[in-house]
Formats: sequence, structure tokens, C-alpha cells
Amino acid sequence: MKRYKNFFFYVLVLGVFSILIFWIFEAGHGLEVGRNITIRGIVNDQWQEFIDSLTYNLRHPLALLLAQIVTIIIVARFFGFVFKSIGQPTVIGEIIAGIVLGPSIVGYFFPGFSHGLFPTNSLNNLQLLSQFGLILFMFIVGMELDLKILKDKATDAVVISGTSIIFPFTLGIGLAYFIYETFAPVGIQFSSFSLFIGIAMSITAFPVLARIVQERGIHRTRLGSIVITCAAVDDITAWFLLALVIAIVKAGSFVSALYVIVLAFVYVLVMFKVVRPFLSRIGDLHASRENLTKPIIAIFFMVLILSAYSTEVIGIHALFGAFVAGVIMPDNVKFRSIFIEKVEDVSLVLLLPLFFVFTGLRTEIGLLNDWYLWKITGLIVLVAIIGKFLGSALSARFVGQSWKESLTIGALMNTRGLMELVVLNIGFDLGVLSPQVFAMMVIMALVTTFMTGPALTIINKLFKEDSGEKAIVEPILIGQIVRILISFGNPETGRVLMRLANHFMRKQELSEVTALHFSPSTEMNQYAIVQYEKESFGPINNEASLLDQKVQTIFKVSNDFNKDIIEETNSGKYNLLLIGIGQSIYEGSTLGRTLGFVNALFRRDRLFKKVTGQEKLFEYSAFEERNRYLFDGSNIPVGVFVNKKFSKCENLLLYIQTKADIFTIDYALLIFENTECQISIYDPNKIVLSRQQNIQSLQRILFLNAGKVNFITAYGIKKEQLQKHDLMLVSVVGWKEMLVSEPVWLNYSPSTLILKDKKAEIIRKY
Repeated sequence: MKRYKNFFFYVLVLGVFSILIFWIFEAGHGLEVGRNITIRGIVNDQWQEFIDSLTYNLRHPLALLLAQIVTIIIVARFFGFVFKSIGQPTVIGEIIAGIVLGPSIVGYFFPGFSHGLFPTNSLNNLQLLSQFGLILFMFIVGMELDLKILKDKATDAVVISGTSIIFPFTLGIGLAYFIYETFAPVGIQFSSFSLFIGIAMSITAFPVLARIVQERGIHRTRLGSIVITCAAVDDITAWFLLALVIAIVKAGSFVSALYVIVLAFVYVLVMFKVVRPFLSRIGDLHASRENLTKPIIAIFFMVLILSAYSTEVIGIHALFGAFVAGVIMPDNVKFRSIFIEKVEDVSLVLLLPLFFVFTGLRTEIGLLNDWYLWKITGLIVLVAIIGKFLGSALSARFVGQSWKESLTIGALMNTRGLMELVVLNIGFDLGVLSPQVFAMMVIMALVTTFMTGPALTIINKLFKEDSGEKAIVEPILIGQIVRILISFGNPETGRVLMRLANHFMRKQELSEVTALHFSPSTEMNQYAIVQYEKESFGPINNEASLLDQKVQTIFKVSNDFNKDIIEETNSGKYNLLLIGIGQSIYEGSTLGRTLGFVNALFRRDRLFKKVTGQEKLFEYSAFEERNRYLFDGSNIPVGVFVNKKFSKCENLLLYIQTKADIFTIDYALLIFENTECQISIYDPNKIVLSRQQNIQSLQRILFLNAGKVNFITAYGIKKEQLQKHDLMLVSVVGWKEMLVSEPVWLNYSPSTLILKDKKAEIIRKY
């Protein structure tokens, strides 16, 4: 009854107010008398009016800015993905995206589209947004600098960093002497031009370098600590020098710049001695997400904006103020991690790509239309590499680093990336750099950043330690040392895998477990990395403590999980790799399965096998597809674990259907020896029974504990029998056979370890 009452009330209200609105409109028509109102009655006029209105809306500054942002983000993410997939920093792809959208590519081949999307009068809005993005980014860069590391490792770092700045700075000034007359803008003093060239040669991209160090897995090594410290010192020194150079350029002379320098000194003193202690107090009291309320966040953002505003007014650029604001943020690691997370997504994903494209719109590669100009570009690149690479490497060698470490430091310090573009844009805005020199320097930034990855790879190959003997991977057998590698994504999966690994080595004191985890993002800041690593390995360490099992942990940042897992697996230290079953986006829906089939069919490595007949054309298994790379690339056995609330193994089920499954017996008996569980061997084809005399380990177990080994030779097992087991072992071949012959097992089988051993399968064929 209440429902009908509400309905009638709703209809009554609508009707009454609709009549009232209609009456007001009718009365309002009488007010139009004498106002010369023209009503278009022709359909074409109305259509044209709609088209004109739509055209006006498309050209409105806000609509145009939104279209630019959407285009920029899509293109930047695409190129970032492409370059990330080939092992390059994402920032390289985003810079290339800017150049592609600029006059060098799109503007050259599609001038109408370029002018329509990026008209000259719209660039001011784009520049303002990109500058705000840079302010947030420099704030993050300042927060990522850990000043504590400078106290512990300052001696070597200051020497290396100082040399890596003064050497390229001097070479840059020398280069400016030779190109000043030809390339310096009219009205620019030599001192201003040469100082900016020197600074541009001296910059190291700390954020890109830190992420490369994390990705290479050396952030926790002595070398990683040294190079991070060097980059931190380098960044601080370079930005203070840049502020000094900007003051000189804007003031016109060194004497008049002294006033600016004095004000800048007072500003830095206030920020470090007055503002920083206040912020530290707030950070200590509000270090958790619950306590970090909006009013508290507002305080820190006000400090950022006021700091940037102060340095802009003083005359040393707003970006320097943003950088200093980040440096003086509270030292609390948890606080910095939370705050960086709040800022970096908007800055890095939304606003920073605008800066790359704005830089690309300024970069006109077409201006370098002469062979002489390209020779000058090559000279600039050469001077940059010699100055930074050799300067850092030789100074590192002088303070006692090995040649490998010295060259690695040189290659990393030669990374310029985004920080170089920031300096170049400041120089361009001040009129110190001409469009031609700007284009040359952008190319230099791209080349020096792009070469970092290949240079590190070459250095590692040249100085690869070779003991002369290759590590021998022992099979996992009873009585031998078991070395198990656990690779996990979800921490809880890692906990269960640790529990499973313990079943293989519970009674073997010398056996080892290593837990491997990769961060899925190369853009994660160092404070988030520390917290993320702690959270990732927490459940595993707790489980290992309960089991009294020693465990080593390996944490790396990775672009390609499978590739890096294979590299670690094949290092020669392990004889079994355990991973979770994982989840696939290609399962759970018709569209997903279709896309998964197409993806499997047309992958380059798989397509070759299908064309050559090594694989059936329409054969596709989601399970095998997810793990095929590990199966094919691993030199040791791989176990994929399907967890169904696994806690302990008192009853083990071994599935044997073909000769290829026989190798799994060793794993079952290893668990048996460490847990004394009951074993049921499902052997309907009597594969094991017919070869029983040749399986020595089985003979030993049967002789000592015949009552704990049970053979099931009848086809099929009832669900009640399946459910009484805690764990099932099966080979990949047996798993595929089970899917066809015993599909009911998938619903009622216990937790299952699916094993793949290439060597054992090859041996069984002959």
C-alpha cells in the first residue's frame, strides 16, 4: 500500500509543477513584445546553428585543453610502454612521444592536424599546466633524496660527485666558447650562455638513475649505495648551481646577482632552520594514513606552494623552491611514502607528460637541416659522455673502486633524462638557448639516457666473473641437500609456498629456501619500495619463524617477471622452483578466452613453433600458456601449486598415468621422508608396479615402511577418497590427462603440486 501511496504522490507533484511551469512559459511569451526576437523556422538554419555551436564548443579553450591532455596521455603511455618493453626507462618513451607530437613529426607530416590540436594561442595554457606538473615532480624528487645517506658515505661520494660535476661543467664551458658566435642568441652574454651549457652537461637524472638501480637489483649493494649517494650529492649541488646561474642570467651581471644570492641564502636558511623542524614535528605526530588528514596535507602543500612562490619572486625559479620543499619534508620513511603516493600519480601520469609534449612542441629537429649542424650535435653528445661518464668513472677508480664498479658508476651518472629537459626548458624560457641549440641538447639528453641500459649490459659482460667451472644443478633426490626457490606475487601465496617447501626439507639441516619477489612498477619511489618489501616478505618471514626454517629473501624491481625469474632460477643454486597457480585475465569469460587463444596463437615465439609443426595449430591451454615461459626456460624442475587451504600433509596422493610421470615419485618420497605421511599411488596402468625393481628409492621406502605406501590400481577414485588427502603430486602431462579422463578431480582434489622436469621427461623417452 505504501508503494502505491508514494507513486500517486510522485505523479501528483510532477503534474502540478508541470502545469505551473507551462503557465509561467505562456505568461512569459507576453513579455517578448517589442524585443525584436527572431525565430528561425527553416530546418537548414537550425542545423547550421547546431554545427556552428558544436564548432565553437570544440574550439573553446577548455575543450581544446582537455583534447590535448587526452591525446598526450594516450601517446605518452603508448611510447612509454614500447620503450619499457625493450628495457629502457619509461621517461625515454614519453620524451619521444613529445617529439612525435611536435613539429618534427606530426607537425611536419600533418600540419593541419597539428595546428588544429595545438594552435599557438593554446600553448600558454599547456605550459602553465606543465609547469605546475614540474613543481609537483621536483617536490617528489626532493622528498626521494635521503640526506641521511650523505652523512655515512659522504667521503667517496663527494669526491666522485664533485668530479662528475666540475669535469663536464668545464668541458661544457669550453664547448660554449667554440659555438657561442654561431649558435648563441643575439643579446646573450657569453657568461650566461656558457654557464647554461656547463650546467646542462653536469646534470644527472637522480629519479631515473634510482629506478635503474632498483631494476638492476643493486640498490642494496655497496655499489648501489655509492651511486645513489653520488647522484643525491650531484642533484643537490647541480640545483644550487643552477639557482646561482639563473640569478646571474636574470640580474645581468654577477655584482647585481649578489642581492639575489643573499636573498636565496636567507630563504634556504629559513627553510632548513625554521620550517623544517616544524614540519618534522607534524610528520612525527601524523605518520599514519589515519592521522594524515586533509588539514595536515594542506599545511604541506602550502609549504610547497609558498616555497616555489618565494624562489620565483627572488629570481631563482619556482622549481628550485619545490625541490627544497621536498628536501625539508619530515625524515619519517612511512610519512614520505604516503605523501609521495598522494602526489606522484597526478604528477607523473597526468601533468608530467604535458611537459614532455610541450618540450617536443619546442623541439624542431627540422632546424638541424645541415650536415654541419649534425656534426655539432655529435660533438655535444661526445662532450657530454666524456665529461660525465669518464669524469665519474675515473674519480671512482681513484677513490678505490674496481674498474667494473667505476665504469658502472660512470654509466649511471651519465643518465640525464627528465632533469636535463627541465634545465633546457629553463634556458629556453630565459632566451639563453636558441631553438637550434635546444634541439641539439634534447637529442643529447635522449642519447645519454638511452645508452645507460646497454652500457651497463656491456660492462657486466666484459667483467663477467667466470670461475672456469659451471655450476652443476643437482636433481632433487632423497639424502641430498634441497635448495628451493619460491617465487610469489601475493604475500599470502608466499606463506603457503613456504609451508609447502618445508615439507621437502623439514629434517635436513643444510637445506635452503630462498623467497623471490618482484615489484611490478619501475616507477615506485624508494620509500614505497622499503615499505612494499617489508609488507611483501612479512607473511613468509612469520611462517618461516613458526616452522623454524631459515629463509633468504630477494627483492627486485622488474619490467619482465618471467625473464628475471628464469635468470635467478638458472643461477645454479637451486634444484626446485615453486610458484603459485596465478590468475589470468584470459579466463572467466567468453571474450577473455577468445583473446587468450588469439594471444597464444599469434605470439612471435609460439607462431614459429606452430608454423613449423612443433605445436598443434589450435592447441591452447590457459594453464600452460601462463607458465610456458618458465617451463621452457628453467633448467631445473618447476612446481606450480594449486592451493586449497593447504596446512599440512598427512595423506599424500601421487598421480601416475604415463611413463612421463615416474619422475614425480622422487618428490613424493622426499616429502614422505621428511613428514612420514601416508602415500597413495594412483597407478591404474601399473606403470610403477611394472618398474618397481628399477626404482631404488621406492624399494627403500617399501622395505622400511611398507604399511604407509598404498597402490591404487583401479580406474577412478571417488570424491570421498580424494577429499581425505591433503596434497596431490602430478606432472604437467598427468595434469593434462586428468583434465580429459578425470575432470571430476578438479572439483574434489586436494591442494595440488603440478611438476615439470624437462630433463626427466627427456630421459624417460629413451
